[in-house]
Amino acid sequence: MPALPLDELQLTERDPETGKLRTFPALHPDIKADRSFVLYKPPPAIRDPALVEEFLERAKFIADDLNWLLALPHDKFWCQVIFDETLQKCLDSYLRSAPRKFDALWDCHPEVNELQKCLHRSVFLTFLRMSTHKESKDHFITPSVFGKIIYNNFLFDIPKILDLCVLFGKGNGLLLQKMIGNIFTQQPSYFSDLDETLPTVLQVFNNILHKCGLQCEGASAEPQKLEEKVSVTAGNMPVQELKDIVLYLCDTCTTLWAFLDVFPLACQTFQKHEFCYRLASFYELAIPELESAIKKRHYEDNSVFADLWRRVSHSRKKMIEVFHILINQVCLQPILESSCENIQPFIEEFLQIFTSVLQERRFLRDYDELFPVEDDCAGAVAAPVTRVSGVELDSLISQVKDLLPDLGEGFILACLEEYGYDTEQVINNILEDKLVPYLCKLDRRMQRQLKTDPTPLVSSRYNVFQNDEFDVFSRDAVDMSRIQKGKRREKDTTRSLVNDKRLVREQRQRYSQYSVVLQELPLQPGAAQDCEGYEDYEDEYDDTYDGNQVGANDADSDDELISRRPFTIPQVLRPKGQEEGQETEEEDEEEEEEAEKERTKDHFVQDPAVLRERAEARRQAFLARKGHKHDSSAVVGNAKGHGQNRETVQERRKKEANKSTRANHNRRAMADRKRSKGMIPS
Repeated sequence: MPALPLDELQLTERDPETGKLRTFPALHPDIKADRSFVLYKPPPAIRDPALVEEFLERAKFIADDLNWLLALPHDKFWCQVIFDETLQKCLDSYLRSAPRKFDALWDCHPEVNELQKCLHRSVFLTFLRMSTHKESKDHFITPSVFGKIIYNNFLFDIPKILDLCVLFGKGNGLLLQKMIGNIFTQQPSYFSDLDETLPTVLQVFNNILHKCGLQCEGASAEPQKLEEKVSVTAGNMPVQELKDIVLYLCDTCTTLWAFLDVFPLACQTFQKHEFCYRLASFYELAIPELESAIKKRHYEDNSVFADLWRRVSHSRKKMIEVFHILINQVCLQPILESSCENIQPFIEEFLQIFTSVLQERRFLRDYDELFPVEDDCAGAVAAPVTRVSGVELDSLISQVKDLLPDLGEGFILACLEEYGYDTEQVINNILEDKLVPYLCKLDRRMQRQLKTDPTPLVSSRYNVFQNDEFDVFSRDAVDMSRIQKGKRREKDTTRSLVNDKRLVREQRQRYSQYSVVLQELPLQPGAAQDCEGYEDYEDEYDDTYDGNQVGANDADSDDELISRRPFTIPQVLRPKGQEEGQETEEEDEEEEEEAEKERTKDHFVQDPAVLRERAEARRQAFLARKGHKHDSSAVVGNAKGHGQNRETVQERRKKEANKSTRANHNRRAMADRKRSKGMIPS
């Protein structure tokens, strides 16, 4: 039977007072042990025997209690964690007061250091077990219920998570990444809490600027009063107050860096609040002012100056690293992991962020010293890099070698591969001695090693003739008649198709059987007796219609009914001699066919002469029906130069005089009229 999760497990126990059995859930306050956890206090700053003894006693109690807690079984451990308030207060006190790695190293007692390390380890293991919802296949909690337990009972919150990262990040990075990732995965509400916490983090920067008497955009939510004057600055404030501000800044910057380094998925939430711009703006205003105040102040103890300067320098570096983590996660990493179609929005985001901080010159200068912007832009534009080979690679090597002839091709190739085959960047880095460390160790005269291709060219090539009838690499013989060199001419193609007699020769034997059609079968001499009764009807002959005179009453002649047109062999199948002997007959037949085609031709556009002839015939027929016997042939007359008779002259006069009766033939009369009135010059 499979084991039930702890949140569904029920326990049965006999009531000591009544003696009856009772059932209750495995996660119940009655199961919690009665144990009181004490609060944690940091090690003493000085070697005072009383303070050291007090710390050792207190730390020993806490360490023993945590070791007892870690030894509990799964169900009792979670009951103690959920329902014991003293345990949560003890853990919170350690997260708040435990020394950070950037704190000054005091001359502590060796026993104090050893006990602090043991206590540090026990606290980490406790939080690690609290962040694990499944310890084994038999001991686990339903993931959704686990998310509710840690969230509703405040076992983890954003401040605790930030302190965990800054305290245990060094040396426990992988475990801490799984731990924080599991918390945010099982309870996504922590992302909302982080989004609500970031304005408070930004307010920390504004408070520091306000304490230093600096003004910046959005530094205060309330308008400054007119009578309020800034009298306190970083340069004239008390030393203790300056130390508090520097310590506050160092703790905040280190904590933010540790959290983003452990859990980079939070960068998207940070950037929603324009964290890059706000961080760069704060850096530009606060860091120069604090550095100037620390340098100009006179200190009685030089160790104070060294500590303040070390913390400010540490804060500077962590702010720049936080900015770089945000840029890398929000812009550069998606560009390197995405396809070419999806990188444009991330490139635009990258350019927009740096455009917004262009005015912060001090910040950009310091950032470029630690993380060169040129390298980031090259990665954004060139990703993903396409590998270059062949002639193109030889050309790039030649470009570098033309300017730097002393370099070997092997060294140039290694530089090109490192810098994305960008010849300008390779040349610039070689001349300015900015090559990456592993390239500096290479021999600059190293020659290029040509790699031999283990696959033969013939067996690895692919073309349009792959495995077909023209593939000379896979066939020993190719039909050369199927290969045409050059362009085929259309007239040759048509003529060759007509002159191709292969099909004719193949069918000639078949049609030769129909060359003679016999009306009667000739008998050989002496075969009459064997064929007696040959002319009689056969048994299977159908004589149903023999008594009917089929076609006797038709209008056709008897010759047309009984005569049969002799079988004609197609011209293409005739023997050569027969073709020549029948040329005359074929010509007569062709003339008849042409005449028949002319009669049956469907003229889309008819001959105008024929149309005029038909129209004239219709007109003459109409005049004849009216009794008009005008002979229009007289108008034609004789040929020009041979004189005209009197009838022809008369007919032409009538035609000229009667033009106006038909269509628009009175133009001459109208022209004479215009000329008589002087409208047309004569």
